[in-house]
Amino acid sequence: MLIEESAINRDHFTGFALYDPEKREMIYQLNADKYFIPASNTKLYTFYTALQMLGDSIPGLRYINKGDSLIFWGTGDPSFLHSTIKSTKAYQLLKQTSKKLFYADNYTGNFYGLGWPYGNYGDYYQAEINALPVEDNVAVITPDHHGGLLIKPSYLQKFLMPDSAFHPKSFMVKRNLFDNGFTYPTGVIPDKYKGEIPWKTSLELTQALLQDTLKKPVELIKMNMPDTAKILYSVAADSVYKSMLLPSDNFIAEQLLLVCSSTLPGGKLNTQTVIAYSKKKFMNDLPDEPQWVDGSGLSRQDLFTPRTTIALLQKIANKIGSEKRLHNLLPTGGVSGTLRNAYKTDNGVPFVWGKTGSLSNNHNQSGYIITRKGKRLLFSYMNNNFTRSTTDIRGEMVRVMTEIHNCF
Repeated sequence: MLIEESAINRDHFTGFALYDPEKREMIYQLNADKYFIPASNTKLYTFYTALQMLGDSIPGLRYINKGDSLIFWGTGDPSFLHSTIKSTKAYQLLKQTSKKLFYADNYTGNFYGLGWPYGNYGDYYQAEINALPVEDNVAVITPDHHGGLLIKPSYLQKFLMPDSAFHPKSFMVKRNLFDNGFTYPTGVIPDKYKGEIPWKTSLELTQALLQDTLKKPVELIKMNMPDTAKILYSVAADSVYKSMLLPSDNFIAEQLLLVCSSTLPGGKLNTQTVIAYSKKKFMNDLPDEPQWVDGSGLSRQDLFTPRTTIALLQKIANKIGSEKRLHNLLPTGGVSGTLRNAYKTDNGVPFVWGKTGSLSNNHNQSGYIITRKGKRLLFSYMNNNFTRSTTDIRGEMVRVMTEIHNCF
């Protein structure tokens, strides 16, 4: 078999499963019942949970009108003033109301997922988690026209300072671990510099950012959300799913799980609660119980087997129903997302759709493939604990999957 004969696959832990949904049988398995670190393949589990728990649109805010006040709660919605999704419905509600604004926090989790490495706190892909994210929870830093730097949101500008004692190998801006102090080296700032750094979330910062963008007071209040709180829907759910899956956006994945938890009784936002609910309600028939701790796959505590991911892929396909819609939401080999540069099309026709997943020494792909004979197959290809380059691993995966496309 292609997998077992591969010299590259022999020097690390490889799992593979290839499934024929029409015949309802596994074509080939290698270590398919063994647990692997899935990395961003985890987003498939988040995606399926959202498909089950959310409708056509994303709940953007919960709120009540009480006398001369509007009291609101976050739902975890990642689209609030997001850089690419650009949802403004919640913003317009808060901006246009003549009532006094009161924000009540309902997030009961940590600012990081279980097992996330603190050493990556300054990297754009590890934004903190909260109930009401603003502008992706990431500061964007670029040169101004006067030899200095601009930071967006502009509220953070006062925390951005030069530091003559900071001497990195190349120009960069760094953030303090425990607060929003941003520093950069003195000297010439490169014209094309662009920094994307997650900020340190807090209720006080959320309040300040809301006040700064709405240009009106927002007070913090402690109040449980009543069951009668109205729901404001923000954007089409598929636009959020696509924004998560194609570029493998960790921030959107984490926040989507909170949006799902907002639909549970009580409206408390908690990642572990909604994961437990989803496993019990929607995933209790999977071959091997997932060890699942976050929405994005940043945690190495996530562990799934290839055959369980195959079962999940079948559930996703069944839930969506439309093959066209499914293919549109996923990275497409040779065409879009994280598979755009990995595969070549077959004379302009794509044949693989799926989710990638990468951490240091781990690279995986799981998804759907159409062969030249028109067979539609499901696959999960997982590689853990390799020491060679990810490029080598990815190239071998593409070779194997292309051969399956050509020959089956």
